[in-house]
Amino acid sequence: MADRITQKDLEQMVRRINETLGRPLETYTKDEDTGRYKANIGNFHLSGAYGGVALEEMESESGGVRRVSTGGYGTKRELYRWMDAYLRGIEQSRENE
Repeated sequence: MADRITQKDLEQMVRRINETLGRPLETYTKDEDTGRYKANIGNFHLSGAYGGVALEEMESESGGVRRVSTGGYGTKRELYRWMDAYLRGIEQSRENE
């Protein structure tokens, strides 16, 4: 994995995690009647700060989140490796059910 990890690579990995767990693919959904956005509880998404990235999970309809990845905001490569291990763990636990 000597190639550079891009934002698109991270987004594809997050999509795979959401699909594997049957979670919403979008972080927010717009209500057609009110025009307001509602957070999709259970959605995994990327967060960025301090020049780094992290994986978060939506916990409330008002937009409350919890950080899932460990170690704070890291590099794209660090997060990609972390999400890859996370996804492999999910897949292996399902195989053992």
